[in-house]
Order: sequence, then structure tokens, then C-alpha cells
Amino acid sequence: MPTTAPMLADRMNSLGTETAFEVLARANALAAQGKSIINLGIGQPDFKTPEHIVEAAIKAMRDGHHGYTPAAGIPQLREAVCRDLHKRHGVEVDPGHVMIMPGGKPTMFFACLIYGQEGTEIVYPNPGFPIYESAIRFSGATAVPYPLREENGFALSAKEVLSKITPRTRLLILNSPANPTGGAVPKSEFDTLVAGLVDWPNVTVLSDEIYGQMLYDGLAHTSLLSYPEIRDRVILLDGWSKTYAMTGWRLGFSVWPADVVRHADKLAVNCHSCVNAPTQFAGLAALEGPQDAVHAMVAAFDARRRVIVSELNQIPGFRCVEPRGAFYAFPNIEGTGLDSKTLQTRLLEEAGVAVIAGTSFGVFGEGYLRFSYANSTENIREAIFRIKAMLT
Repeated sequence: MPTTAPMLADRMNSLGTETAFEVLARANALAAQGKSIINLGIGQPDFKTPEHIVEAAIKAMRDGHHGYTPAAGIPQLREAVCRDLHKRHGVEVDPGHVMIMPGGKPTMFFACLIYGQEGTEIVYPNPGFPIYESAIRFSGATAVPYPLREENGFALSAKEVLSKITPRTRLLILNSPANPTGGAVPKSEFDTLVAGLVDWPNVTVLSDEIYGQMLYDGLAHTSLLSYPEIRDRVILLDGWSKTYAMTGWRLGFSVWPADVVRHADKLAVNCHSCVNAPTQFAGLAALEGPQDAVHAMVAAFDARRRVIVSELNQIPGFRCVEPRGAFYAFPNIEGTGLDSKTLQTRLLEEAGVAVIAGTSFGVFGEGYLRFSYANSTENIREAIFRIKAMLT
């Protein structure tokens, strides 16, 4: 009998992926073969989740928190999120507008599904987190990139972003501090952007602030929730993954406009029902407990940031601006004469150093590599030594 291929929906062809996981898989395969690999590719803290957070999850399990929770999350965690946002940003948030999510990606997908459809446009950063473009295209909307430029320290230009907005625009995605560049937007640029958005009342803003507590050089974080002019059309994305070294716990939160949160709740019911209960109690302990581990981790990243930028700038053909936030460096590698993907592959296969090609984060990432400095200073120095040896 003739065989037939399964008839998949056309939209599956528009769905992208996250190359960092592919590189991680290849790096792990090489390591399993006995090759020495230094992984500067994966974007997760190399610290353990603080012990009091782990203990809170264990206690929750022992106390019998084994069942479903409300789709939006347990009330005490949503209330704690509101207190935390008030403490950090001075904003008042209704717990009824908070959704506890299994990580940050569901908020991206939900926002794109709620606002994106054929004939609409969603504006997003490029180079930027790859799931933005993937989710936009999956929704049916047209993905409209705005460039993040090296000469601006990879901070957005408000004027350039506003120039991308049209009557078809439904959603604008912002990310500061940013993945993959480490760029952070100064408040003055946000001020200009918000002033311009007043003329576009039908545009909602998804503000990805997952790295908001990882800033350096005395730079203060500016949350889009703090602008009353657009407050009723801002979706905040934040969570525990980076700040509390909880990537594998899959715990995030989002704040939604009053007239949209019910739609996000319905999507949660249809998608994942709820976040697992013990993890939510762990998130509660993270927000309400001591923050010493957070401060120590950020201080360690800051020290590594200075090392990696200095070291990268000594590699022939490399130049690297200093990142202002997150834990990524995004050096320009055009001087090597190699394209991003070729150099990514050679560094892994020949030097045993895993990094991510800039093109994994969009077309404007060509000529760059992403280095994660969520690794020890010793490993960072050894990785740079190997890269120099390979290129000279």
C-alpha cells in the first residue's frame, strides 16, 4: 500500500525554535564523547536555587498542596507579586490582573494569539529573543522588526520604533535589559517612546522585563507599568527564572490590562490548566524571603561581565560593547571574516566553546555571537584562550 505523509496544518511551517537548546544538545553530545566543552551558550544562571525556596516547595508537598489551583495562580502568590511590584516600581497592581505562568514563554504566546491575526502587524526587537518572531508568525500576524544597533549599546531608538508602527499594528514587544545583547534602554528613551505611543491608542505593549533586576553601573530599571499614559494597555512579563536561578521550575508571571486578563485566563485554562502548586509556594518564598542570594548572584555576574568584555576585546577580529544588563555579551565578529553560524560551529567543534550565532536572534544578528557569562570566571578565561588559539 502507498504510504502518505501526515497532513499538518500550514501554520506549523511558521513555528521557529530556540537555537540555544540545539547548541546545548550538540555540546552535550560532544562532551559525552569525551571532548572538553565550555558552555557559554545557554542562558541560565549557574547558581543553585536558594535553599529556603527549595524548602518551601518541599513543605508545600508535605502539607498536601497536590491539586489544581486557579488558572491565574494561588491568591497569596498573586498578592505577593503585587507587593513586589510596588516595592520595586512604586506601582499599584490589582491581584486580579496578575497571571502566574509556567515560565515566560506562555505570556509571549498568549499576547501574540490575543492580538495577532492575518492582516495585523506585531513589532518586535531584532536581534531579539527568537520566540518573539516565532509566536508572531504562528499567530498569523506580520512580524515587523525594529533594529537594535551596536552604536546605541543595543538600546532601542524610540524614534525608530515609532516609525515601524502603522494602523495595522496591534502589539509592540519591548525587552530591557535584553536577550541576546545585554542592552538596556535609558529612561529618557522610554519617555520619548511613551509620548509617541499616545498617538497610537490601539497599540498594546508587551514589556518583557524578566532581566529587570540584573542591571549594572548604577543603572535603574524602568518598568513600562510606571507610565500612566499607557498603563491600560501594557502587558508586563516577569518571573523567577533568572532572578532566583529557577529556570527549571518553570515559574513566571504577567500583569494584564483589565479588559484583557479574562482572555489570558481562558487561554491558560485551555493550555496548561495551572502552574503546579508546590512551585507556586516556592515562588512565594522567593518574593517574601531574604534577597541576599539575588544580590550576590548579580554581583558575581557584574564581575564576570567586566572580565568577559575585556577578554573578548583582545581577540583578533572581535569588538564588544559593554552590556548594561542581563548576563550576555554580544561581540561583533565581522573582523574575523567569518559569518556568525560558521564561527559558532567552528568554535564548538574545534575549540570546544559553545556560543550562539547572532542570526539565531534575527537577521540583524549577522556578524555577532552571543556569549553567556553565566559561567565561572575561570571557564570564561579558558574559553577566550581557546578562541584566540583557534583564530591565530
